[in-house]
Amino acid sequence: MEYLLIFEKIIWFGLASVGFAILFNVPVRALPSIFLMGSTGGIIKVVIMKFGISIILASFAGAVAIGIISVFAAHLKKGPPLIFSIPSVIPLVPGAMAYRMMLGIIKLAGNQGPDYSKILETTIHNAVLTIFILICLAAGVSFPMLITRKESIKKVKPYEQV
Repeated sequence: MEYLLIFEKIIWFGLASVGFAILFNVPVRALPSIFLMGSTGGIIKVVIMKFGISIILASFAGAVAIGIISVFAAHLKKGPPLIFSIPSVIPLVPGAMAYRMMLGIIKLAGNQGPDYSKILETTIHNAVLTIFILICLAAGVSFPMLITRKESIKKVKPYEQV
């Protein structure tokens, strides 16, 4: 049963990545790679969270995996790494937390009752989590590209031992 749910998440992460890739007008030759990278990054995040590790570190690990795979995919498919990594990492963006944060801000604007401090605490918690996850996603995707970016990506040979 658990394996079926994981397989379902793999499919949804991959389809969401491909959907954003189509929205951004990515070349068709890159779509299978984007599906695999989105699935890989998403499932890494889900599996790490199953072990009780925070969503921030799990998102960072998924983004790093996407960043590393995008360097290899860019070399194999002869394209810039960003066309592979950006659509693949978008499904990891914490939209529900950002939505809850905005709802909390709206509730705070018109509420002065006894539950004001609880709403404020929840809103700040969601805001901090959202900000840190977004920072980790940006750092995780860009970190592998910065390390391998000594020359043009066309000249990088990922299979050679240094």
